[in-house]
Amino acid sequence: DQSLLVLNPGLGDKILISDTDSMIQNKETSEPAGKSPPLSWTVCEDDQYGEGYRFILSHPKEITHVSWHGKGDYFASVMPKGDSKAVLIHQLSKQRSQNPFSKPKGLVQCVYFHPIRPFLFVATQRYIRVYNLLKQELTKKLMTSCRWVSSMSIHSGGDNLVIGSYDCKLTWFDLDLSTKPYQTLRHHKKAIRQVSFHKRYPLFASASDDGTVIVCHGMVYNDLLQNPLIVPVKVLHGHKITKDLGVIDCEFHPTQPWVFSSGADGTIRLFT
Repeated sequence: DQSLLVLNPGLGDKILISDTDSMIQNKETSEPAGKSPPLSWTVCEDDQYGEGYRFILSHPKEITHVSWHGKGDYFASVMPKGDSKAVLIHQLSKQRSQNPFSKPKGLVQCVYFHPIRPFLFVATQRYIRVYNLLKQELTKKLMTSCRWVSSMSIHSGGDNLVIGSYDCKLTWFDLDLSTKPYQTLRHHKKAIRQVSFHKRYPLFASASDDGTVIVCHGMVYNDLLQNPLIVPVKVLHGHKITKDLGVIDCEFHPTQPWVFSSGADGTIRLFT
């Protein structure tokens, strides 16, 4: 609904788990003067703390998307109906939130941080805007040629991204080449719900309402003169279409060439 929950799930290394909690408790208290924060942070205690909850961020409208910065201190939330607060950026170590935009430039679908540089990608229905967070200015505006963007994923190198749309198109952008699509793929018969790059392998996947996940080989070369190579590799079937909805989400394993998909049929499937 309108709450964003920050959890420490207690998985993995015990030292990491305790270091995370001590970092949260020893917050840097430096509030910016004059401005009231866009929302308040509620610190979880007692029973909630024992279950792993650390903070609750109550938003004024429904949240549809959350994404982390690669270094893990910042995360962004999207409220499409939030008007001027449609995109908020939160800092974990200082426990404060910022509103980077005074006016929304359309209905925001999702936001992602650049993996290396201080850029923020903001997807609205028809455009992707790339903002420089340090200079606080618009760097690029990408023309997607789609009617309604549903999802995007950024290559680990940071110079390429794929965009899925509800009008069945998958578009690849090479940011060094142009603000227009480098290639448009029309492999899916119905709306694309999610696209995802693999962190290590030259692979990307798209999940669609036609009940399939299509995995493509997307090779990005270090030589700037050589254009990316995009080849469809495999169509994965497995999900049943339920109430006209197919595969809702797909995500690659961080190290293995495996893809997880979740469908409207209530199942999560793993393809290897």
